[in-house]
Amino acid sequence: MRRPITLICFTLFCAGALQGCKSDPIIDTRGVDMRKYDQDLADCEAYAEQVMVGRKAAGGAVAGAVVGAAIGAAVGNSDTAQAGAGVGAISGASKGTARGLTEQQRVVRNCLRNRGYAVLN
Repeated sequence: MRRPITLICFTLFCAGALQGCKSDPIIDTRGVDMRKYDQDLADCEAYAEQVMVGRKAAGGAVAGAVVGAAIGAAVGNSDTAQAGAGVGAISGASKGTARGLTEQQRVVRNCLRNRGYAVLN
């Protein structure tokens, strides 16, 4: 019974660690009022928070666990199915988190472009 709790804790740790990997957009600052830009960036980041990164991580974990368990069961017994589910859940959660963070970055960049900034990355 300890494995699922350990897996959940590890998955949440990975999701939190990946959250720190987001990068700020790079803009052409020529002719830009940086105080206005800072406010616009904060507004755009608030919109990006609507992307449910945790939900994407959880969905990825579930999908990964199902696939991992199926592969483990196909090549072995219930122990390999359980191990496969764990590996699949961790892999799926990190992929789901990465997708969510990428989507958040896309929202911020699109928002800034729509406000007239030249986003370079």
